[in-house]
Amino acid sequence: MAEVDLSAGTVEYQDTGGEGPVVVLLHGVAMDGSLWRNVVASLRPRFRCVVPTLPLGGHRRPMKPDADLSIVGVARLVAEFLDRLDLRDVTLVMNDWGGAQALVSEGRDERIGRLVITSCEAFDNFPPGAPGRNLFTSARLPGGINFAFRLLKWKPMRRLPVTWGWMSKRPVPHEVMNAWFEPLWTSAEIRRDLRKYVLGVPPESELRRWAERLRDFDRPALVVWAAEDKVMPPEHGRRLAGLLPQGQLVEIEDSYTLIPEDQPERLSACIRSFLLTGRATTS
Repeated sequence: MAEVDLSAGTVEYQDTGGEGPVVVLLHGVAMDGSLWRNVVASLRPRFRCVVPTLPLGGHRRPMKPDADLSIVGVARLVAEFLDRLDLRDVTLVMNDWGGAQALVSEGRDERIGRLVITSCEAFDNFPPGAPGRNLFTSARLPGGINFAFRLLKWKPMRRLPVTWGWMSKRPVPHEVMNAWFEPLWTSAEIRRDLRKYVLGVPPESELRRWAERLRDFDRPALVVWAAEDKVMPPEHGRRLAGLLPQGQLVEIEDSYTLIPEDQPERLSACIRSFLLTGRATTS
């Protein structure tokens, strides 16, 4: 893992290197860049894959105590990350985390040449679905995040609908999940960072304004959604594709929200064809 010092703190990232087009892949809450491990393995022969670990609970280096880790704050951190690495004309890919809307709304999308949005928070679905609401409730209680994630040491808890059971149809390997949760199990500062993010949701009117600003992103855009998603409504994917002036929509069967876990080969094929031909296919 490489690392870069940003205004909020030190961010670790994976960079496969190479001369190919740059693809930056972003994960969601209580995960790290390993969410994309199978997709990166497929893309890296043709593309330079850069995968930061965002300060969303799976990060190992706490952020500064005064860091803004609201949704907008993390979106600005992504823009700063692109600036510091001087990455240009990137394809920004995200899953679960919906901060791309804030990036566009904030006018910080100048380094983004293409956008790939896969099953993620959108419109008023912040925090998203039953897992998001459960985490939000935990964050509001003293010690709630610590308690919620300690319960996840008991592996059967991970497949409940209010935890991770509706995030992927196929269980994420326990060793991968253990690595995601370890910082939250061991560090009060990491739990503090996550709590800031979870509670940093703006009013619904602001969320809807972010979505509407996607009309200003007049560059190639792909929306990939899990057809059976129980956390991120498939209708949201269709609406997002309709807002984006150059938006395309692909729905992937036999998957929940974490398409990189459930259907990495189909997702990789979709991204690869979108970047090479301008049209997305899953084969």
